[in-house]
Amino acid sequence: MIISSATDYRAAARRRLPPFLFHYLDGGAGAEQTLRANSADLQAIRLRQRVLRGAEELDLSTEWFGERHDLPIALAPVGLTGMYARRGEVQAARAAAARNIPLIQSTVSVCPLAEVAQVLPRAHWFQLYVLKDRGFMRDVLARARALGARTLVFTVDMPVPGARYRDAHAGMSGPYAPLRRIVQAMLHPHWAWDVGLWGRPHDLGNISAYRGHATGLADYIGWLGANFDPGIGWRDLQWIRDEWDGPMVIKGILDPDDARDAQAFGADGIVVSNHGGRQLDGALSSAAALPAIAAAVREKMTIFADGGVRTGTDVIRMLALGAHGVLVGRAFVYALAAEGEAGVRKLLDLFEKDMRINMVLTGVQSVREISREILA
Repeated sequence: MIISSATDYRAAARRRLPPFLFHYLDGGAGAEQTLRANSADLQAIRLRQRVLRGAEELDLSTEWFGERHDLPIALAPVGLTGMYARRGEVQAARAAAARNIPLIQSTVSVCPLAEVAQVLPRAHWFQLYVLKDRGFMRDVLARARALGARTLVFTVDMPVPGARYRDAHAGMSGPYAPLRRIVQAMLHPHWAWDVGLWGRPHDLGNISAYRGHATGLADYIGWLGANFDPGIGWRDLQWIRDEWDGPMVIKGILDPDDARDAQAFGADGIVVSNHGGRQLDGALSSAAALPAIAAAVREKMTIFADGGVRTGTDVIRMLALGAHGVLVGRAFVYALAAEGEAGVRKLLDLFEKDMRINMVLTGVQSVREISREILA
């Protein structure tokens, strides 16, 4: 199969993966209106083509929190990445290290922090949920710090799980889910051999390290559901800001007032995000929310954005709308599922190629020059 885009990798991942895993990655909340809007609204952004601008020497590098990266891209935190390829977080970390960009490791990763930190010593970021179990939060923060995690990405848009109907239909949840998953794995022997057999242990490594025993996929939904905290407020999080002495990024901001609250809280950055359309169906797309948020806080903190990013052109669009950096989530996991580390590297190459073409055709020579001026 010829691979020329994240869309091609999505098709390849769909063929390779058991349906419960593909749809868990691919789906959104409710009727998936926000999921679709993320892509549609971003692709509707028009760029201003310029000519004879002399954009011969291009600089795609950027700097966040005092560290230089070769692309304005980070690999977003995606739960259960290690179920999509053998020790998937490690393979993704190797690809990120090769391109000198950050990988943001999820709280609910399959591979534990220590395993990932071995291959990504410089740009290892860690994502943490707001959870009722404060002992777990303190423990995992201490382990992340000890292993050299540079930046904490704190996800605040999941006080309760969204209504993800696809999961019940596909077998991630719902009646007879464990049996359905076994049958699906048997019908996908390549995945069953490579990941199901040789990718063990299939537990949530960071949670298992804290609990002292394996926390497998069967426990995943129940543990998360019992630990999300709908009563949390900014004042309840001050202890984390006090304990974490590195950069902190608040993920899940869609409103300018919330962005201002994050800045007042002491965050160094935010991620404009609707959790990939997996929480409030009908919420604004990231592309629609980003301009107002950038107008409110861009000069005061670092802004990242995610949601619907499938090409280097989409990265350019997010930067033009006001982001300093872009998180890529589903797209890299599609590539990982299809071709492992090599797929993630190739996807990043495709993103870079797209970006270079777009920069020449919009007449900018560096990422720092990308602004609303290049929008039509």
